[in-house]
Amino acid sequence: MCGIALIASGIHLHLDPACSAPATEPLPLSLDDLKGALLRRGPDSLGSKRLLLHSNGSSIINKQEIVTSIEDEVTVDTENSHSANESFSSSFLNGETPVEEKAFDIHSFAGELLFLGATLQLRGVTTIVQPLVDKFKNILVYNGEIFGGIPVGCDENDAEILSQYLARCCFGSSQGDDCSCCCTGNEEDSVPDVLSRLKGPWAIVYWQNSTRTLWFGRDAFGRRSLLVHWPTAEDPRLLLSSVAPTLVEHSSDMQFENGVNQQKYWEELTCGIYSMKIDASILNGRLVGEIKSHEWNNSMVKELIHWERTYVEPTAEELFLSRGSGKASPSVLAEKVLTALRESVLRRTSHKFFQTTACDFREQFSPVAVLFSGGLDSMIIAAILDQCIDPRFDIDLLNVSFDGPSAPDRISARAGKKELGRIAPSRRWRLVEIDADLSNLSSETKHVMSLIHPANTYMDLNIGIALWLASSGDGWVYEERDNKSDEDLQLHNYKSHARIVLVGSGADEQCAGYGRHKTKYKHGSWLGLDEEMRLDMQRIWKRNLGRDDRCIADHGKEARFPFLDEDFIKVLLDIPLWEIADLEQPSGIGDKKILREVARLLGLHEASALPKRAIQFGSRIARESNRKNFGSNRAANQASAGSVTIHMP
Repeated sequence: MCGIALIASGIHLHLDPACSAPATEPLPLSLDDLKGALLRRGPDSLGSKRLLLHSNGSSIINKQEIVTSIEDEVTVDTENSHSANESFSSSFLNGETPVEEKAFDIHSFAGELLFLGATLQLRGVTTIVQPLVDKFKNILVYNGEIFGGIPVGCDENDAEILSQYLARCCFGSSQGDDCSCCCTGNEEDSVPDVLSRLKGPWAIVYWQNSTRTLWFGRDAFGRRSLLVHWPTAEDPRLLLSSVAPTLVEHSSDMQFENGVNQQKYWEELTCGIYSMKIDASILNGRLVGEIKSHEWNNSMVKELIHWERTYVEPTAEELFLSRGSGKASPSVLAEKVLTALRESVLRRTSHKFFQTTACDFREQFSPVAVLFSGGLDSMIIAAILDQCIDPRFDIDLLNVSFDGPSAPDRISARAGKKELGRIAPSRRWRLVEIDADLSNLSSETKHVMSLIHPANTYMDLNIGIALWLASSGDGWVYEERDNKSDEDLQLHNYKSHARIVLVGSGADEQCAGYGRHKTKYKHGSWLGLDEEMRLDMQRIWKRNLGRDDRCIADHGKEARFPFLDEDFIKVLLDIPLWEIADLEQPSGIGDKKILREVARLLGLHEASALPKRAIQFGSRIARESNRKNFGSNRAANQASAGSVTIHMP
């Protein structure tokens, strides 16, 4: 997990119609604020590189067009991030002209690209500091994990490997562009070719020096956060960042309203690959950039984006056979799903951890934790994780409650730990109980508001606070001793140091776990259910994953989503919908039917029958939030509290 950012200044941009640019005021944000927010995500190192672009005034004028060039030599500031700080005043981030830009006349106009990279290093054997600069003066800041598509050795760092592949790329080999001016003939692929092949979560900003092109984007499902400020007349800079510190934390109070939040400076970058080609204009003596969006160049990615299932509507005979076989024994399809999910968890936990995080086999060390409610999804992940990591490691189960031992998720978590102990008695399971009182979380709430931004509803905030507290791993565990009953166990303070947190996101969207899925099935039958599930998967990047990534990463931990593995998604899409879910059956049976069969295969018979509970309800933060902000649950329900926008005065 890393924190990455880019600030592009002094470049007049032509935007693709797909890139929105609503009017905004310049955001009063200091460079230190931005670096501080990024450093929380990547506490191992923080670096910055400054790229100065300028024209040499030369041009070739034809009758119908003007061909311009940027100066051959582009200066790259490779100084350490701390010394680089001195070169940038707060005015740079407040939308004013950079000092360096003012030093050039109209025939040698300067623009600047500032790259920032904070690193949480989980792979490789040598320390890396972002941004990475190769011998061709290409610059990379990368936040992601490569689990397939290009080979990464067990001792290698995936960012370094990606940098090597990108260095061999040509701009136009698959884009229809003429690259004869810059390509040597040794190039293998285009940048979109390489990025389209990657399996795993990623967000990237990459400067391709040979073509004077800036590339940026995020994976097809948006599993890594990347926010954007598109240039406006009021603030013409292009800004990209994993997280955006805002004025939220400096506000004195929060109020709610049914209107729209006026703060529109940042937005979630739509999943995809983008480029900004920079040229010099001799008409007005300034640098110009054109932003384009690019198609995915991988057939599997395209298939998963469209999320089309072959078998949606069953015949009466198929439905009869499905219900009959499901009662008799676990199906072959469940075995297939279990195999794919086990491979997904293995890919996310089996690489050699960076030596400062996991090569120390000290007592009570857990390199991987599970965001744990004791529900179906987290129980499956925990049971499979036991099969994938070294038995010497403990496994931390992170559980948050806003109602002490009475919260539904706390009750199911304690029961779940016991069931895991029965199927894997040699593993040391550590249930980390994280208790919170919403009324005592004023400063924390404002901080989480900053993290979930641009999401801004009470539902987003409730989920964000629960995720943020749970992923901190700072709670209590029961002291385990032989021959002691539960009543004799003693609680003691414990903080999980696991840097990888497995999260069950994507299970409900793909396996019909939400209440609205049952409503859609009731009114639209199988076709209506399929359409609703497709909509959920195509918007999960905007509704869930960016927000969740920012909240979990704020503790210097990396969220990994086994249910959103590309190969696992493909396996589910190949299975008939009526084998995935059968919503004519009661809750706890028909919803997420295929995952319930997987749980039984793992020996999790109690968990296999548990109903779905969202974290905001299972932890009881929604109830406490309703009482605090609306007076009562009844008043909150009448106001549709979940969708009410929080207004920051």
